[in-house]
Amino acid sequence: MELLNFFVFIGIVACGVSGALTGISKNLDLFGVICLGLATSLGGGIVRDILLGETPPVAFINPSFATASFIASIVTWIFYHKAHKIKNIIIITDAIGLGVFTAVGANKAIEHGLDDPFIIVAMGLITGIGGGVLRDVFTREIPFVFQKEIYAIASLIGCIVLILTYHVIPSIISLYLCLIVTFVIRIVSVRKNYNFPVIENSIEEKIN
Repeated sequence: MELLNFFVFIGIVACGVSGALTGISKNLDLFGVICLGLATSLGGGIVRDILLGETPPVAFINPSFATASFIASIVTWIFYHKAHKIKNIIIITDAIGLGVFTAVGANKAIEHGLDDPFIIVAMGLITGIGGGVLRDVFTREIPFVFQKEIYAIASLIGCIVLILTYHVIPSIISLYLCLIVTFVIRIVSVRKNYNFPVIENSIEEKIN
């Protein structure tokens, strides 16, 4: 579990950087950038815990999570121009974060005695993509996960792998499998430019 916790912090930092970069691009001040970084890093987990009745959420009990996101946001603010030069590293760490948060979210549902596959998948998805959705909503953008890139589907498939293997092999190995599958699908889709089909200009076509 120590290795998984390490990956959790990598995911939190990656999401903090992602949120901060978005905030800076939207001309938010430093406070806004930090808040957006925190929302991106912790938002999904907070929503999950509230839905599971676990209050206060873990993010409020363990300040190290918020601290990691805070530091990531500050560092991004300071080294903003250099941050754009490490785009590939951010993509990789973001994919790790997606895998970790998906595995942790789905596992949290199981730990609460919930064995319905739909609930497990829902908690995994909410934890994995919830922060990104909040980030985009706060900045008045169409959430990234609703667009053509394969992101939420990677999380969904990771959850399914966890469900199928959780009671067959040691649970910790099942968690790592979920993480790896989610990560690999996300990275491969980016590298190979695999996307979902999008109907473009439909509104214009109707008008014409």
